[in-house]
Amino acid sequence: MLQLRPRENLDGGDRGWLKARHHFTVSAGGNAANSRLGALVVWNDDEIAPHSGFGLHAHADMEIVTYVRQGVVTHEDSSGNIGRILAGDVQVISAGTGISHSERNLNDDPLKIFQIWLLPRQRGGSPRWDSRGFPKADRAGRLIALASGYSEDAEALQIRADARVLGATLLAGTTVTHVQNQFRHAYLAPAQGVIFVNGQRVAVGDGVAAIDEPELSITAEQDAEFVLVNAA
Repeated sequence: MLQLRPRENLDGGDRGWLKARHHFTVSAGGNAANSRLGALVVWNDDEIAPHSGFGLHAHADMEIVTYVRQGVVTHEDSSGNIGRILAGDVQVISAGTGISHSERNLNDDPLKIFQIWLLPRQRGGSPRWDSRGFPKADRAGRLIALASGYSEDAEALQIRADARVLGATLLAGTTVTHVQNQFRHAYLAPAQGVIFVNGQRVAVGDGVAAIDEPELSITAEQDAEFVLVNAA
């Protein structure tokens, strides 16, 4: 089953410094149709104004994956980690027993990110942070693992969830096929361009949930970049 989640059906808001769209319901008054998918509980599409951002705040027992669509994230946390994550790069936080961090846009242009939250296999554990660059040329015409809860994905950032975060870029008119294997749930959203997922048109700002779909055929209507999460 495919469920298109068009941008006009997503919760969110405009706080001035933050323009947010929530692909998954994050409050009791949100769109109940946009429910969680197994371990995948949050997918926020955030635009952060220049010289602003999220101040120091805490998380626990959550795997947080940040995909930078445009701009640079400046990260600092209570474990002493400091990093700059560029467009196309990925950051992961395993919050474990607890970590406080800030994510700020120190530049003159807007910052655009996907922030994806996944439930860990087990509660607790030492908090950790990591980031890595993933050149778009390496994922041209194919999906690669950006973050994974499986040791066989040696080139991916490691997370503690039964999930994989995948990324690809496609030229207009080209197709990539993704077999779901052991995963029951998938969610996909374009970072750029327009794609068709098993015939369903999905543009930037939209997302599509796939439940019990054994295979996804993804075709670019125009040059596209997208992120796909498989979750148990």
